[in-house]
Amino acid sequence: MAKPSQPATRRGEQTQQKLLSAAEQEFGERGFHNASISSITSRAGVAQGTFYIYFASKEDILKALVQHMSRKMRHSQTSAVEHIADRLTVEKAGLEHFLQFSIENQNLYKVVLESQFIDESIYREYYEKLVAVYANRLKQAQDDDQIHRADPETQAWILMGIGYFLGLRYSIWDGKMPPEQVLETAYDFIERGLSPNGPATASGR
Repeated sequence: MAKPSQPATRRGEQTQQKLLSAAEQEFGERGFHNASISSITSRAGVAQGTFYIYFASKEDILKALVQHMSRKMRHSQTSAVEHIADRLTVEKAGLEHFLQFSIENQNLYKVVLESQFIDESIYREYYEKLVAVYANRLKQAQDDDQIHRADPETQAWILMGIGYFLGLRYSIWDGKMPPEQVLETAYDFIERGLSPNGPATASGR
């Protein structure tokens, strides 16, 4: 079934957003398989047939939510650190902001996590796009001699892995920010790994 076109009117955009918000709540609270299109439209307060004007299937609205999460998170992260010039400080501030963002957007975070079991291509695209943007910024920081010169894509995956698992452990499972000692340990790990002087060698210790 072909994906429906984007809404042409403001009212259509509002209806589509209602459906996305309802699906975010439904998937986040009940999981993809337990959710139904009828429950999504009921939450949105629209007729069930209205769903198919904007989305072809449950999988289609799941993909739209993952894409929405990607845009929302990247915009939020950029806004949080755009006034910071030093890359190491950006990484520390960005990690803390991401963890807080995850607490405030738990349903969207869960939707992204679950997408890997529904359609792996959605999940992969989400992270590969993030890594591409992240790696470019790390490469610029390397060129500016702000961080250690290494493969920026690998650095991006590692740094995202730190945020991913700390977000899962504290933001999602506990619903709160990590203790201060956890953040300090993460900051120290990041700084040692990205320091422009490079990691200490065994012979240098």
